[in-house]
Amino acid sequence: MSTTEDSRMIQPYLFLNGNCEQAIEFYRKALGAEVEMMTRFKESPEPPPPGTLPPAFENKIMHASFRIGQTRVLASDGCSAEKPSFQGFSLSLSVPNEKEADRAFGALADGGQVKMPLTKTFWSPRFGMVEDRFGIGWMINVVADGQK
Repeated sequence: MSTTEDSRMIQPYLFLNGNCEQAIEFYRKALGAEVEMMTRFKESPEPPPPGTLPPAFENKIMHASFRIGQTRVLASDGCSAEKPSFQGFSLSLSVPNEKEADRAFGALADGGQVKMPLTKTFWSPRFGMVEDRFGIGWMINVVADGQK
């Protein structure tokens, strides 16, 4: 493998259409997310062309980066005030034990919608699915011995 291939990674990038700062604060409290950087549209050295942002978006987040465990998540308010649509994927959060699964699931479900309650499965002692208050799907999974 070349060095280029070794350094490739996939990072989720969430467009939260006006709710980015609130979502990051929610993930900070719910999951212990650590904010690495946050830039507002008005702070950009090259602002977007006139007419491309909704009114009052200058204080919204142009780009942010935060970590949950070892994973970096990127986020932005994007250039739309319409309700975002997060379909066709979920973020999967692996936790070391059932207590942490219960805590994370409960925190994400606050203001959201449980899609599948936490339960024992053939692959995990605790697995469940929830859509958080921002419309993002999460799968919470206790990592069983030998599972990664």
